[in-house]
Amino acid sequence: MSSLELLQEVWKPSQSSSLYQVEGWSQGYFRVHENGALLVDPTRKNTHGVALEEIVKGLADRGYTTPLVLRFPDILQNRLAHLASAFEVAIKENGYQNSYHAVYPIKVNQQRHLVEQLVEFGQEFRFGLEVGSKPELLAVMPMTANHPERLIICNGFKDDRFIEAVILATKIGRNIVPVVEGFRELERIIFYAEKYGVRPKIGVRVKLASEGVGRWRESSGHRSKFGLFLSEVLQMTRLLKEHDMLDCLQLLHCHMGSQVHNIGLIKNVINEIGHVYVELVRLGAGMQYLDIGGGLGIDYDGSATATESSMNYSLEEYANDVVYRIGKICDNAEVAHPRIVSESGRAMVAQHSVLVFDVLGRNSVDTVAESPGTLEQWGEGKDVPLPLQDLQDAADSLDGDRLVERLHDISQSRDEAMNLFALGYLDLEGRALAEKLYWSTSLRLRELMRASGDHPLELEELENLLRETYFCNFSVFQSVPDAWAIGQLFPVMPIHRLDEEPTARVVLGDVTCDSDGKINRFISEYGPQPALDVHPLKDGEPYFLGVFLVGAYQETLGDLHNLFGDTHVAHIRIDGEGGWLVEEVVPGDTAREVLQYVQYEPDRMEAELRKDCERATVAGAITASESRTLMKFYVDGLNGYTYLEASIDA
Repeated sequence: MSSLELLQEVWKPSQSSSLYQVEGWSQGYFRVHENGALLVDPTRKNTHGVALEEIVKGLADRGYTTPLVLRFPDILQNRLAHLASAFEVAIKENGYQNSYHAVYPIKVNQQRHLVEQLVEFGQEFRFGLEVGSKPELLAVMPMTANHPERLIICNGFKDDRFIEAVILATKIGRNIVPVVEGFRELERIIFYAEKYGVRPKIGVRVKLASEGVGRWRESSGHRSKFGLFLSEVLQMTRLLKEHDMLDCLQLLHCHMGSQVHNIGLIKNVINEIGHVYVELVRLGAGMQYLDIGGGLGIDYDGSATATESSMNYSLEEYANDVVYRIGKICDNAEVAHPRIVSESGRAMVAQHSVLVFDVLGRNSVDTVAESPGTLEQWGEGKDVPLPLQDLQDAADSLDGDRLVERLHDISQSRDEAMNLFALGYLDLEGRALAEKLYWSTSLRLRELMRASGDHPLELEELENLLRETYFCNFSVFQSVPDAWAIGQLFPVMPIHRLDEEPTARVVLGDVTCDSDGKINRFISEYGPQPALDVHPLKDGEPYFLGVFLVGAYQETLGDLHNLFGDTHVAHIRIDGEGGWLVEEVVPGDTAREVLQYVQYEPDRMEAELRKDCERATVAGAITASESRTLMKFYVDGLNGYTYLEASIDA
């Protein structure tokens, strides 16, 4: 038995769990089973679970192949319950004399099926919705019929039609609050309120002195895009008082940023906004709600630290700090406790969605190292340059000694050979041989360094140098755009074979033709890494990878790069006894649909190609059978998935 086989034999699934930081980022919703499968367990009770690979293969049997997004409504429901419970406990423990109401900002993920589930699951907790545009308002208004207790918070820029609709929605019983972002909005709210005889609930967003942290630090503080300075808030109270509407000012809103990873900032913001709230009460405003906005983080890398892809606090600590500090400030000012509102969309929905795709193939230096040719064959009758001699000597004399020195030697010789080629002193075959010797020796050096047990820094550098590319059936720009646009880290891992040691180090390339279409930063126990540990591909066997925590922002931020459209989306219910069922499938975009998005006319295009094929057939350029085959490809392509599909045997 080889050393590699021995290593694979003793590899434990628990090592895979540690390698991919599963216990840290999954919050118990996913775990590695002893049989090497990655299980989903929405209850987090560690008693039952379903293998993701089983679900993926079951969907393939139903005609829905990867790439696809798996949504787990049970996880979504559990997340909402967890959020409500954390605040319920904090309210009880701190003797808080009011309630908590979350609102979901639908900008985080506007997909209808998801928003409808949020409305359904949030009913028992009286959770509401937040909108930031006219289309979002149009989507939400019908969903809140017969739910007068559900808050609708209206943020963002508002024109006259938007504001008029809000005022009229108030008349039909909607619990809707327009949040003032500027004085013109306030003036139009007053105008339409007086026109229709409505006493609306009005909110105001205030710019705070507290600065943000992390990637979205400038979305809060005095540089924030939205909100009024306190001097403007005072002017607002005076204008409302002039119109006998100061009692309509009922909600104070702030924005502390997104993915706030340090609990210290949250405490500072709550202290500041709490004092603004009690001062508005003192001025006579009819304050009822304190909306602390979003910011509640997600631990993407599982480290539980104050870094951009993590957070140094728990949901329970967050809720307790918010409730305690608001209550204490109000008690000291002898002001009634407000209803606490938060807009923690990321924390609500990120965990419930998983992107799964298959690996199509690989690109590796192995093919170069194994290429034919020797120094003797190339050098016959030639003066062999010293760099090639040195590379051959290193390859012939490689042993377990002075490995780092050998690595330095071959790197220097390779560089010298490339310089000779650039100056015209080495032919193409010689350069190819230099590459073969360099890469084959590097691969052997890596194996010797791994086996030695002594892992110098150079080994890590060598591992990254020799990393492969796994080409994967997905589009970064469509399915995980934040990985490309802002360098967001997401947990990425195989969903099966986790009882085997992952001996390949790779970056992931997508199917677009863009050089940026790749994922090359991955979470690890030691911080972000430039390669992912995965398993060697096996001929004829699919290999599936999952990207987790993609429920927030990724679906609605995705674009049509290379006209790769939306993937299939499957809503999967877990029955609690180890079984599962497909609740609903939203088919992915067809090529016809994405072409129509960019103003092509598929029917006309098909007709034109059909005419062209007929002309070619009449002219004898192709046979009628060949014409029929081409048209079948074209029509099937228009009506088919935009992603790659399994090969069809001839």
